[in-house]
Amino acid sequence: MASKLLRAVILGPPGSGKGTVCQRIAQNFGLQHLSSGHFLRENIKANTEVGGMAKQYIEKGLLVPDHVITRLMLLELENRRDQHWLLDGFPRTLVQAEALDKICELDLVITLNIPFETLKDRLSRRWIHPPSGRVYNPDFNPPHVHGVDDITGEPLVQQEDDRPEAVAARLRQYKEVAKPVIELYKSRGVLHQFSGTETNKIWPYVYTLFSNKITPIQSKEAY
Repeated sequence: MASKLLRAVILGPPGSGKGTVCQRIAQNFGLQHLSSGHFLRENIKANTEVGGMAKQYIEKGLLVPDHVITRLMLLELENRRDQHWLLDGFPRTLVQAEALDKICELDLVITLNIPFETLKDRLSRRWIHPPSGRVYNPDFNPPHVHGVDDITGEPLVQQEDDRPEAVAARLRQYKEVAKPVIELYKSRGVLHQFSGTETNKIWPYVYTLFSNKITPIQSKEAY
């Protein structure tokens, strides 16, 4: 169906189910799921120049600035010119979106609108495997063994900023930063918004949207 390569971005606040939706899109449509968090961890681990720059900010508890994240992601995209891809966690800011503009034109941007109370509940029940970034939730994505990562068997932790008192501030910050990015893509006619409280109910609509752009690699929806 698609002769050109598909370029897609997923936006959503922490706890919106972005990771789950990305996995399903990758599985059903063969897109490369490109997560900024994953590339940050890989570069820090490999001690690359850009990884070293990012590490300095993270160790001080600061957000990695636009120019570092942008450099990291544009390098990764440079290596994937011949692949369909889905960006997750980038662009987060208008500056990052404008940098991405210079190298490609996006076909689809999806944003997940989840009620604040749902996000608060999900985040307060979220457990993480820090080395890999794998996320678990006892309600809809529990680990096989309580408190333990499925792949490595290492312990899971609850992050400080997932605790209820920190969640409101994080979501407020996300909204402020994401708003101009969402407006930019809305004005271009590539933005598709999905609202709801359950990923499984949002997913069929996301699947239909992507099916109109690219032929699924699976004969039916994989969950």
